[in-house]
Amino acid sequence: MPTYEYLCKDCSFEFEEFQSIASEPLTECPRCGGRVRRLISGGGGLIFKGSGFYETDYKRKEAKREADRKKEKAEETSSAPKKAEVSAASEE
Repeated sequence: MPTYEYLCKDCSFEFEEFQSIASEPLTECPRCGGRVRRLISGGGGLIFKGSGFYETDYKRKEAKREADRKKEKAEETSSAPKKAEVSAASEE
């Protein structure tokens, strides 16, 4: 539920009211009983909670392909026999 800002036309009292989107706008000032006008506000903004939004959800396809290539290359190097192991096996 959004918070709406109001301004009294008579006493210039500015206040906020937490109300449903479907609710009718307020018409009466809680301080003096005068007429109020609902103000247009910038809102609260967008808030991301947690981690990894860019890394997992919005990464460019090229960057993902490059990361996959690096991972494959690292796996190939780790599974390939080491030079010392190869020379020891050839001596036998």
